[in-house]
Amino acid sequence: MKHFYFLFVLLSVCLNAQKLQVIDSETGKPVSNARIVLQEQLVYTNEDGFAPVDATSKDFEVSALGFKKEKIKNFSSVIKLQPVFKEIEEVKIVSIDIKKLFQDVFKNYEKRYYDKTSVYDVVMKNKYSNNDKLYFMAISEAKLWSKTNWYNFKDGYNKRYDDIIQLQLNNVKYLKRNATDSVFSAKMKEVNHDYIGSYFFNHEVDRVLRFMKTSNAKFSGTIVGEEEDDQLINFKLKTSYGVTLDGNLRYNKIDKVITSYQIIYNQEDLAAEKKIAADGKEYTVKGGIATYTYEFYKKDGVYIPAVSRVESDKFTYFYKDETHVKKTMREIVYNTFTKADEKGLDPKVDFTKSIWQGIPVKDEKETAILLSKEEQEFVNEK
Repeated sequence: MKHFYFLFVLLSVCLNAQKLQVIDSETGKPVSNARIVLQEQLVYTNEDGFAPVDATSKDFEVSALGFKKEKIKNFSSVIKLQPVFKEIEEVKIVSIDIKKLFQDVFKNYEKRYYDKTSVYDVVMKNKYSNNDKLYFMAISEAKLWSKTNWYNFKDGYNKRYDDIIQLQLNNVKYLKRNATDSVFSAKMKEVNHDYIGSYFFNHEVDRVLRFMKTSNAKFSGTIVGEEEDDQLINFKLKTSYGVTLDGNLRYNKIDKVITSYQIIYNQEDLAAEKKIAADGKEYTVKGGIATYTYEFYKKDGVYIPAVSRVESDKFTYFYKDETHVKKTMREIVYNTFTKADEKGLDPKVDFTKSIWQGIPVKDEKETAILLSKEEQEFVNEK
């Protein structure tokens, strides 16, 4: 099975948090994106497999896609996860009707995932790179309010975004912009139906189903492993106009819920398009890949979000004799969950503007946030 490694920020409410590392029991390599569900919060490992967990923590769960879950009774500085299987030849591949699975999840979404008003303590991260050089990074502790925990398409189409989701930036830990030689600078995406929808998994399920309905679309799904009540499923979808989808997910066959999901949209075979920038500059853009990740965990009998991440890579911009390969990432880690009323947040960000403009940055940088090597070097740059 493929393992995709992405950069994450991690939060612990304990300022004196002890680090632990999650590694592959067979290779000894660090496991990034490993989820650690503690008694009162949730954290993830960074690209080096490290996560901030208090040394007094007990009875917590560690899991990662492609590995067996581990129940940890007492804190340990190193956690070893065992791969679900060693070689693909050892696994009995079973075909599955992936379209039927997605249709069932979408139809029953409000019954199987938490659908009441709630507020979360989250860590939000945005990053932008040009030609493999990081030039914008923002990391903030925030509150996220959701009225129903799913994307309301009617409100979205009518641009009633505040009735769907609200965000409050409470403590901007890191905010740095470097000048870039690109004619294209980092900007907040213009708010629209699909942008707001990308915060919610039901919007993603709907998009995949719409791709499956396109003419001459070909798709398949296979069960490549099982762990207790979970099925590990790979799926592929190819469209007639050059976009391919390659995904993997963890499906709880008892609760009929997708608990971990990651999909890559490959647009590299699409023809390059000529564009005109806001300042009138003409350029050409070649498609790349976009990756969407969503994870959920069960708490008090209901499934609530753990992380959502949207990434793009290899999108190439040609301007005169310049070539700029762009990479972006927006990530939200849901550290805590609380039931809430429908009043929403006050104050809240205006999604129609860049949410990182004119925001004071607090000086204290507690060890609660673990930066990757690349991120730390970027922060230290003069």
